[in-house]
Amino acid sequence: MKLNKFARSLSLIALGAIMSAGLWHALNAASAGNDNVKVYKQLDLFGDVFDRVRSDYVEKPDEEKLVEAAINGMLTSLDPHSSYLNPKNFKNMQVQTRGEFGGLGIEVTMEKGVVKVVSPIDDTPAAKAGVQAGDLIIKLDGKPVRGLTLNQAVDKMRGKVGEPIVITVLRKGVKEPFDIKIIRDIIRIRSVKHSIEGGDIGYIRITSFNEQTQPGLEKAIKDIQKKLGGKVKGYIIDLRNNPGGLLDQAISVSDTFLEHGEVVSTRGRIESDRWNATPGDLTGGKPVVVLVNGGSASASEIVSGALQDHKRATIIGTRTFGKGSVQTIIPLGAHGGAIRLTTARYYTPKGRSIQAKGITPDYVIEEELPEELKAKAEQLKTRGEASLRGHLKNDKLKGKEGSGSSAYVAKDKAKDTQLQAAIKFLHGQNIAMMVKKPAKPAAEAKQKRAEKPAGAPAAKDNKAQKAPN
Repeated sequence: MKLNKFARSLSLIALGAIMSAGLWHALNAASAGNDNVKVYKQLDLFGDVFDRVRSDYVEKPDEEKLVEAAINGMLTSLDPHSSYLNPKNFKNMQVQTRGEFGGLGIEVTMEKGVVKVVSPIDDTPAAKAGVQAGDLIIKLDGKPVRGLTLNQAVDKMRGKVGEPIVITVLRKGVKEPFDIKIIRDIIRIRSVKHSIEGGDIGYIRITSFNEQTQPGLEKAIKDIQKKLGGKVKGYIIDLRNNPGGLLDQAISVSDTFLEHGEVVSTRGRIESDRWNATPGDLTGGKPVVVLVNGGSASASEIVSGALQDHKRATIIGTRTFGKGSVQTIIPLGAHGGAIRLTTARYYTPKGRSIQAKGITPDYVIEEELPEELKAKAEQLKTRGEASLRGHLKNDKLKGKEGSGSSAYVAKDKAKDTQLQAAIKFLHGQNIAMMVKKPAKPAAEAKQKRAEKPAGAPAAKDNKAQKAPN
């Protein structure tokens, strides 16, 4: 069901080799052209500026930091997800994908010069301290974030276990910025949690896609089946506020519920790939509901899109974040660092691009907000990928871009509107009255699906890992 580390490493090395060969060929082919002359002139300009800064700046600059800033500036000008990883950050990223790292426990991006919280990770210091999706971090220990790169800001948020940090947060609906004190800790991501809901339904919460996700999912399904025996009514896969992670894990998770057919395809300038499911549905074809919201991004959207297109699962919640691009981590040899480069867009089995659009659920159901938050409902909505400056355009989208939605989830399961809707749906109850706005015009078809849970396994083949996204 999942790839071994050796195969993943080979695919990454092969991708790097292909990209390097393609770049070399392109430079040689253009060596006599005007474009190449222009490029060298611009590089000369950079050299002139670099020399002038080294010789004339009021204080002796850190030359290594100057070069890193120049490289990172080039990459971040491409899109919000491309960036430079110095050796330290590259090592941290590798630790993170293994599912254990030191820090606060938040997934972040950069927006308008400050750090934006995509989602706090469950059961981490940040989540416990009250950090919310959509928060803008404007200061770290009293010092402004503006002027820092995303990697620099993340590096400052990390530190020794037990040391405190004060983040200054700007939150929609709150007039003034406020401070949150967080004690750093080792973040051990338990990426999969499970329980029994409604008496006979397996509930599986996936918080991120790292190397521990697929093993955790398989264990969760086995535990649920052991507890309920042959009385499992269905499964709820909760991907709300899951910011994504490794592409191969998204493929494996999708594959877990499919027997055959395409899971996802990627199309880039250098190459295109397609991954298919392999025989073997670990749930035995039981009905599946996937919960999503505005904090569900990237790998979460791959899973949701694959299961939705194959009609293997019913999607309930609100529109997802809309990150439909793949980032390849390309090591820089002896230097020890790497670049995170957007190399492709990904597409669902039916060829849909999620970029700056997101996944629209089969049943759009909003979380019921507590009274104190109802007046701030609009402010609590995340704007998604479409709102990020410099984001890739959706090459399939003819209409207006738009992604993201509310990322609020009630902590009390009894008050969790979307979860309760999923339980009712799997029990064959009509949830049409809970739908805020029809996701599709065919109301009659929705009514039938609400009365009779969908769950017949649809379309699995070979599967491979490409790169983190």
